[in-house]
Amino acid sequence: MNKNQLILSGLFITLFIFLAANFAGVKLQLNADFLPHSFSIHTLMLLLTIIIILGMKDRVGYSISLPRINYLWKPVLIAIVVTIGVNILMEGISVILKKSTIPAVAGETVEGHALLASMDPLQIILFVFFYASIAEEILFRGFLQNYLHPLKTGGFRLFKRQISLPVIIAALAFGAAHLVLIKTGANMMFITRIVIFTSCLGLVAGYYQEKHNNNSYAIIVHMAGNLPAVIAAFFM
Repeated sequence: MNKNQLILSGLFITLFIFLAANFAGVKLQLNADFLPHSFSIHTLMLLLTIIIILGMKDRVGYSISLPRINYLWKPVLIAIVVTIGVNILMEGISVILKKSTIPAVAGETVEGHALLASMDPLQIILFVFFYASIAEEILFRGFLQNYLHPLKTGGFRLFKRQISLPVIIAALAFGAAHLVLIKTGANMMFITRIVIFTSCLGLVAGYYQEKHNNNSYAIIVHMAGNLPAVIAAFFM
């Protein structure tokens, strides 16, 4: 399998899992007030990804174990800085665009996430901070990035760190997946913020997973990126 075939096949499988989970998850809503509609989606995503990883274990080479605690402070700190930095940047851009003469963006603001607004703090901790982080990271980093591991020699250097092609592709795919928010009616500024933020967070998650060959680092980075939303929920 050549480079292009590897990339296309990895993206196709990832897209299939993501879309199947989203479409089927909507149909399989549980009659439980405490469980948000995202629970079914992430459960199906997690189950489908695990099946694919097990079925392609020789090619994917999935690895997960408890991380070394003394190495966690840096990826966690970077994830939080990226989260805050992107939100500050997008808020600044939002202020400028309020005065824009472009009809599509004039007056738009960076709104909040409709899903988070419908949850209480405990639900956000369980289903966003923990569950969504685990399900999405096992798909995008655990499967896709590991599947593309043979392309590791490609990429670029950023802040004296080598960011490989699998890390880049998985991060961009992770960011693009959040375009699904279009169906919620969210405005362009909000969707743009989420896509940029998740792509940047994906680079951090992917870099540390690749560095330690351990999916738990990516999951923890993802959780750290969601942490500001969890904190904000307690003040809302």
